[in-house]
Amino acid sequence: MRSSHHLLLIVIVALLISSCGASRKFSKNNKQIEKAANKANNNSYKSYNTLSYIDEFKAVAIEEMNAYGIPASITLAQGILESGSGNSDLAKYANNHFGIKCTSDWKGKNYFRDDDQKNDCFRVYKDARESFKDHSEFLKRKRYSFLFQLDKNDYKSWAQGLRTAGYATNPKYPDLLINMIEKYQLYQYDQPESEKQKIAREDRVFTEINENIPQEKKKFTPVETPPPGAKPIVANGTYTVAKGDTLYNIAKRFNLTVDELKMLNEMTTDAIKIGQVLTVK
Repeated sequence: MRSSHHLLLIVIVALLISSCGASRKFSKNNKQIEKAANKANNNSYKSYNTLSYIDEFKAVAIEEMNAYGIPASITLAQGILESGSGNSDLAKYANNHFGIKCTSDWKGKNYFRDDDQKNDCFRVYKDARESFKDHSEFLKRKRYSFLFQLDKNDYKSWAQGLRTAGYATNPKYPDLLINMIEKYQLYQYDQPESEKQKIAREDRVFTEINENIPQEKKKFTPVETPPPGAKPIVANGTYTVAKGDTLYNIAKRFNLTVDELKMLNEMTTDAIKIGQVLTVK
């Protein structure tokens, strides 16, 4: 009995050492990414509010809409929600505005933070524009293909369709997008297209989607990155706020709405701080 207990202790210690080593590696990697970002931005980041975020990125959202048919309003609303209007650490340091994770074919740099698992791997882009373009690529696959048959100014059907296709687990995700679009009148950036333009655009997009299908698993399945022995980020129904978290991203992670998360924690504002313990179930 003693030998089995001794063996178990050795295994536990080995897992803890491995986990700590991996966490140090991820932390070192992030510091390098942050240092490079600070240098590129002269240690002075542009601080956005929602209106300035829209003004900054509406042009690239319109460009992507005209190329692929994703309503600019949808792209902007998703960017606002996912990145905290461009103010999350993932957006600031990794230029990642849509929370797109690393896949086996990703050749770029990585940034690690807790999401579905501890130390999930996220893509680092050279600039925000690249992130918006990769968001379009992310949607160009079989599961979302039916959305590209919609009119490119039909934001309500796109919002519902993203939920149907499994983009988000939150049942109120379509409402979050639609409310954001209507609050900030993002639909003004959506543009109709003629039947001839729609057919030409669909032909081009579906050709690309069909070409992607054989490689979808490689191109779109996030890699396994948590260190050996990593434990779930939830303990006793609580979650501790980490650097880069937003109230929306935490709510999304635990299949809650922001209002439900605030109600669980008797919060009257959206303000959170690192180290704060939130009830998530």
